Amino acid sequence: MYKRKLLETSGMRGKTIYTIMAALHEKNPREEQHSHRVSELCERMGTALGLQEDEVKELKTVGLLHDIGKVAIEEGILNKNGKLVEKEWEEIKKHPEIGYRILSTVNELSEMAEYVLAHHERWDGNGYPKGLKGNEIPVQSRIIAIADAYDAMISERSYRQALSKEYAISELIKGAGTQFCGEYVHVFIDKVVHDVEMSM
Repeated sequence: MYKRKLLETSGMRGKTIYTIMAALHEKNPREEQHSHRVSELCERMGTALGLQEDEVKELKTVGLLHDIGKVAIEEGILNKNGKLVEKEWEEIKKHPEIGYRILSTVNELSEMAEYVLAHHERWDGNGYPKGLKGNEIPVQSRIIAIADAYDAMISERSYRQALSKEYAISELIKGAGTQFCGEYVHVFIDKVVHDVEMSM
């Protein structure tokens, strides 16, 4: 419902993006659940950082769309039980650029396309696809990177069981200042993870 409402304003191309998302989620239901959880974590993070209401809404939307580029990745790779070989990993790494190209076709989503493109960049500059570093990485992409990594760790994957929240938090702390924006990691742990647990 939210997805449909969100993209109705973008006319025919928006409907196409909705269809692409639906195709990805049909191909991989786990991706759909992941996208919704990342979307919610991004929304909470935006609120915790005191962003404007429209910026928080945008974050929620981009969290939902961050992996849209995976629609072009072979199902066998996405759902593989074992470790990915180098060639398969190179395929997976194309999804931010594919997502960028898909979202760039809709004027209203062109900024979000930039955030999707950069959501696997690293704070130390060793990410992909552009090797952006520190403040070169859009704020929204830094937030998605943390929410995405956290949810990926605490969720069951095709190749492993879900990891504990304690483990995920320790990995985020370990990556603060190298993989992730250190300041945001601490806000995420204190204001998002902690608050989610308190409300359960």
